[in-house]
Amino acid sequence: MFRRGRAQRIRVFLVIAMVPAVAGCWEFVQSLAERDGSYLITGGRWLDVQTGTLVENDCIGIRDGRIVFIGAPPDTAEFLTDFTLQDDMTILPGLIDLHAHYAVDLFGEGRIDETAAYPELFLANGVTTTFPAGEMDPVRMRDLRLAIERGDRAGPRILSSGPYFGSWRRGWDDDAMTADSLRREVDHWAARGAAGFKAKGIRAEHLSVLIDQAHEHGLTVTAHLDSGFGSSVNPRDAIHMGIDRVEHFLGGDMMPADRTAYASLEVFDDFEGDALRDIIDLYVSRGVNFDATLSIYGYWGPHDPEMTEYWTDELRFLTPYMREVVEARPRRPVNESFAKMSPIKRRTLKAFYDGGGRDLITLGTDHPSWGRYWSPFAVHRELLALARAGVPPADVFRIATINGARAMGLGDELGSIEVGKLADLVIVRGNPLEDVRAARDPWFVFTQGRMHAPTDLVAMVEGKIGPTDPSGESVWKPGR
Repeated sequence: MFRRGRAQRIRVFLVIAMVPAVAGCWEFVQSLAERDGSYLITGGRWLDVQTGTLVENDCIGIRDGRIVFIGAPPDTAEFLTDFTLQDDMTILPGLIDLHAHYAVDLFGEGRIDETAAYPELFLANGVTTTFPAGEMDPVRMRDLRLAIERGDRAGPRILSSGPYFGSWRRGWDDDAMTADSLRREVDHWAARGAAGFKAKGIRAEHLSVLIDQAHEHGLTVTAHLDSGFGSSVNPRDAIHMGIDRVEHFLGGDMMPADRTAYASLEVFDDFEGDALRDIIDLYVSRGVNFDATLSIYGYWGPHDPEMTEYWTDELRFLTPYMREVVEARPRRPVNESFAKMSPIKRRTLKAFYDGGGRDLITLGTDHPSWGRYWSPFAVHRELLALARAGVPPADVFRIATINGARAMGLGDELGSIEVGKLADLVIVRGNPLEDVRAARDPWFVFTQGRMHAPTDLVAMVEGKIGPTDPSGESVWKPGR
């Protein structure tokens, strides 16, 4: 161990003009970091998401995966690697995506969980915690989670969600799913490390049991609900059942049961009326989180260059064969329904924010890719969508960090830069409070004190997604 101030201390300067030098010493620094995981980070500034302000960084100390001090280090501090940041660099808490689909559908025949490249790509984008919000293959995803926890694989913390509960799950049978069988299934996945559950296409009687049994284990439930049309559940009713989070649609009287939620949202225009105000008040009074997933509507609506631009070549993560297949496909047709809903969604989210829901909004991307716009990059499109909806940048990052941590019951461990918390950090160049897009280019990412270079993570997984030739297509299709 090297004491701070002694000649033996190793210093690494993250100076943009010296990037080749930093890259050249990376293997040496990485080997030291993996042995010890202790750091001093000096210079730059860090974002206090509690107050929404940037704080000049005297020093942040990390040991054993946690932040052990902020400010002047004690005389007894011992650290191995000392980073000095440029003045224009900003340290953010690790980003948290609570609708982080690992699923892809490359051939239009159904989704499978992508594990060849997504873990590294999430981390390279500064996403240090993911909740998959329904897994196509929960056993495979559990294996991935455990591999990351062991350090066998680089990737974000995975808060396992287990299988979907409801008709969205392959093989789900409403009539065969009894209260007892639901409880047993919740117990099964809770014992295997699930952090929460996701319902989609679920009946009211099943949702009520799911919520109650999940709460017996101290776990949360989120759901993609509807208006109450047919056998669906209105979010208002789910809130009275005790649900923890709701995705996409606020519900209530703004979505009457004589039509679907989508049909209601397409034509909704009463942003000053009682229906919207009442349902927002219900969320706020019950402390229920809302995950609006704003950016998802932009992928299928009219082309919006600001939202759908590529700031990096995302297609390079496809195998050469798969890239040829994807680039030969015609452009996806515009979904007129989504086109109508996109601006309404933004106004609804801003009304929720203005109505007292700031601390209840979480970030979720909800993007099962078809070969373009990978989910790990979607977090930055969602940050931009929140800003475009009128949320101040400081609160955009509050939503993406501490709100998500608290929604999962992890606010004492994650979501902000505070002494005692796990050292999940993202170092970016620029001021994200002036432009949230500054977060798109992380220089270094820390997960629980472990340091990662995004450039290395990206290089590891180029050309990994999809089959290498037609004979391998079946592996990338469900049920094969």
